[in-house]
Amino acid sequence: MSDLHELSALQQRDAVRRGEVGSRELTEHYLTRIEALNPELGAFITVTAEQALAAAREADERQAHGQELPRLHGLPLAFKDLTDVAGVHTTHGSSAVDHVPAPANHTLVDVLQAAGAISLGKTQVPEFGLTAYSENRIARPARNPLDPATSPGGSSGGSAAAVAAGMLPFAPGSDGGGSVRIPAAATGLIGLKPGRARVPAGTSGEDAGRLVVAGPLARTAADAGLLLDAMVDEPLARAAFGTEPDFLGAALRAEGRFRIGASTLSPFAASYPLWLEPEAQTAFDQGIRLLGGLNHDVLDADFRYDNRYPDAFTTVWTSSLAQLRMPASREPQLMPLTRAFRRRALKKSPAELLAALRILARFQEDTIAQFGQYDLVLTPALAMTPRPVGWYTATSAEVDYMRQCQYSPYTSMINVCGLPAIAVPVLTTARGHSMGIQLVGKPGSEAVLLAAAAQLENVR
Repeated sequence: MSDLHELSALQQRDAVRRGEVGSRELTEHYLTRIEALNPELGAFITVTAEQALAAAREADERQAHGQELPRLHGLPLAFKDLTDVAGVHTTHGSSAVDHVPAPANHTLVDVLQAAGAISLGKTQVPEFGLTAYSENRIARPARNPLDPATSPGGSSGGSAAAVAAGMLPFAPGSDGGGSVRIPAAATGLIGLKPGRARVPAGTSGEDAGRLVVAGPLARTAADAGLLLDAMVDEPLARAAFGTEPDFLGAALRAEGRFRIGASTLSPFAASYPLWLEPEAQTAFDQGIRLLGGLNHDVLDADFRYDNRYPDAFTTVWTSSLAQLRMPASREPQLMPLTRAFRRRALKKSPAELLAALRILARFQEDTIAQFGQYDLVLTPALAMTPRPVGWYTATSAEVDYMRQCQYSPYTSMINVCGLPAIAVPVLTTARGHSMGIQLVGKPGSEAVLLAAAAQLENVR
């Protein structure tokens, strides 16, 4: 058998079910890889080896006794360190808050553990999940396995680095402004942001704009579908969406021909100078060529966005920082960007927050109406190649945030609209960086996105 981490998550699942490899053997394999690779890549903040091996032993016993095996039986994964796992410290990537063991699991953890997944620990995040990079003051920065001098993005950067480096077969991330799709694009993975409320958010923070949703990071569309099938198996999600999910099946079938609107326009152009680096433009053009070659109808789309979007989004995105219960003596321990955003949030009145929410609600209505002309909308995944570690934090808070908007100008608007979207790699640059595209679907079209991503995989 090939090295276990070289198999897809789906192949690993099947090997475990056939008895070709045990859950404990699989878990030990990944723990060994974490021990070897994490010192350089900084993907994990906490490794819970003892708990993982105990869970793997129980999984093997369940299989030995002929019990029914859950969907993700024996498959390792890990959670962002914004997600509570009972008995494990949740740091939120911050040195300004107490790191205490979580008293209970987040719903997403319960759902995936019930599906048979085995958690290996907690992965690196930016402070409170705020940024498009994964650097903080409590642990070494997460680094991109494709080029360790660069960042894997954020805020699910540690999870993406772990999957891309073969420290995990796949992982759940959470996405409030691009936090699954940005790291996926930077590390050459599939990253799916489901539509609003399709999956438990994966974080415990306030979310006034209902921006955050959990989604899978994986090396293939089928692996993303396998994980998403488990992630949506939660009572409220089942009640809201009714039908039994088959995202894995959609990826394996890879069916459909779609009308696709292609655009490089971004609402952040109202506030910042935006441009596509040559590699990003080449990836966008490659996406158009590949999709056209698959007999999709790819058309130039001329979208128009509300110029008030950048300020309104920033107000809503940072509003949760005003709710942090923190003595003034600890504020200097915050990262400079967090501290600046918190001060801004504290100055905003409830009326100003409400006004920003209303602007975003109108933006959602207008944008969904424009996107509705197409089955899918195509944008660049990122406007630049992966950025060097420290590129953002070496500047002022204002320049840091501007650079994030310039790096990833196409993701946050999809969270505001509550639409599903997927990042798909389409090429590798001469320097070994992965570049990709973003596909945005209609409400409830996660299966369509996985099918389209699988089609692209088949022709790359």
